[in-house]
Amino acid sequence: MEKKRILLVDDEESIQLLYRGEFEDEGFAIDSAYNGDEALEKFKKNPPDLVILDINMPGMNGIEVLRQMKELHPELPVILSSAYQEYKQDFGTWASEAYVVKSANMDELKGTVRKYLA
Repeated sequence: MEKKRILLVDDEESIQLLYRGEFEDEGFAIDSAYNGDEALEKFKKNPPDLVILDINMPGMNGIEVLRQMKELHPELPVILSSAYQEYKQDFGTWASEAYVVKSANMDELKGTVRKYLA
């Protein structure tokens, strides 16, 4: 059985390493992007099964990346992951399937990913 692929979009190396390790241990294949342009390029070339997307990144922010991804593949699940709770109130985030606040405890994010990739 082929592994489900997650595109992980975050400009922080530490988050990339943490999430990669956790989700590879769960049996997922991880592709990484460190900014919005790189994410969209990879997304267009080889759409993943799910995207975990940071909001605060240099250049194009995650809400703009989300909008463009949803225009290309409206059915593809995108989970926004941010250190900032207040973005939850931004209507631009509502197009995502879920909004998870970054935490050292990965349970909420893992549970959300499993929900969409089960």
